[in-house]
Amino acid sequence: MKTINAKIKNSILLIVLTVAPLTLQAAGNADAGQEKAKVCEACHGATGIGVDPSYPKLAGQHESYLAQALGDYRSGRRSNLIMAPMAANLSNQDIADLAAWFSQQEGLKDLSTD
Repeated sequence: MKTINAKIKNSILLIVLTVAPLTLQAAGNADAGQEKAKVCEACHGATGIGVDPSYPKLAGQHESYLAQALGDYRSGRRSNLIMAPMAANLSNQDIADLAAWFSQQEGLKDLSTD
């Protein structure tokens, strides 16, 4: 019984240590993100809508999605020859700021019909 309890405790500890860093992300500052986004403008436009449709529209995307995507490019979990080096040196705060900026821009529309 002690072995089972120890395994359960270890499993819970492992889960907490794995998930906690994901929930402790820095709060994004959209004003700082706007300044940091200058380098993004060439492809994604000043507000996250680029002129070339082959580049993703960032404007209005969910903040959590943008932060996850940038973090994944930075870590290598998501692969893209252009984005990987762009995200490689971003700090957690940079990612949070960029995500805050682009998520607050006019972009995605709710196309559902009620």
